[in-house]
Amino acid sequence: MKLKIAIPSKGRISDPAVKILEKAGLGLKDATNRKLFSSTYNKDIDVMFARAADIPEFIDEGICDMGITGLDLIKEAESDVKILNDLKFGKTKLVLASPEDSEINSINDLKDGMTVATEFPHLTEEYLKENNLDIKIVKLTGSTEIAPFIGIADAITDLTSTGTTLSMNHLKVVEVILESSIKLIANHDSYKEKKNLIDAVSTSIQGVLEAERKKLVLMNVSKEKLTDVQKVMPAMSGPTISEVLSEDETMAIQAVVDEEEVFELVNDLRNAGARDILVVPIERIIQ
Repeated sequence: MKLKIAIPSKGRISDPAVKILEKAGLGLKDATNRKLFSSTYNKDIDVMFARAADIPEFIDEGICDMGITGLDLIKEAESDVKILNDLKFGKTKLVLASPEDSEINSINDLKDGMTVATEFPHLTEEYLKENNLDIKIVKLTGSTEIAPFIGIADAITDLTSTGTTLSMNHLKVVEVILESSIKLIANHDSYKEKKNLIDAVSTSIQGVLEAERKKLVLMNVSKEKLTDVQKVMPAMSGPTISEVLSEDETMAIQAVVDEEEVFELVNDLRNAGARDILVVPIERIIQ
């Protein structure tokens, strides 16, 4: 039986979701057409395109075995799913916001009888109940930012990444309700029945995440310079050293380093006696 993975058909997390599957070795054969289903280059795995907001429910109900979607949408749908990986992109916050000139500067300034507009009624209701507030909630499906200015609500709850959109609409962040990012999730029953395949997908994707902003540095070093080079060489678990068949007792060294260290490191390695230095991108790191 095939494994089905649901990913967003459009929106800010659609392309990153496709790219991370491709890097994990699960390239989509029909990615350009964006049909409902696409086979992958693994004969046992198919991908289904869906609305990001529908994916938590699809996974919960077993329509698909795995999915990629936001934590905010999982929590809003109250879906019972297994979170496998934090994919470390699409970071955002669900915030309570009010007009810049309003007197609502904290949760304590909300009063019973006020109104909050949102696309996230469940999360908003939970948040208000936790603060013992009897606030009317108006559900909107878009343009939430305009609600306070047309008399629909006193405040809103909405997603923001940088706060720029809120600021452009003359709104200020009052409280952070939830911090969210994109998750790889699985159906609980599917995880039991297809554990090996689901674990293989999860491990491969985690390997892609581990490899981000990492480089493989390779070089040759004479034995007499080996100690000097080792002193300046960072590595995940120590550099790998092997002997090269040559007349001058050359050693080959390789190590995985952070991308931001590469510029200074290469110069330090040359000064320490390394030569033939190569810096190579890494696709995946499986630990």
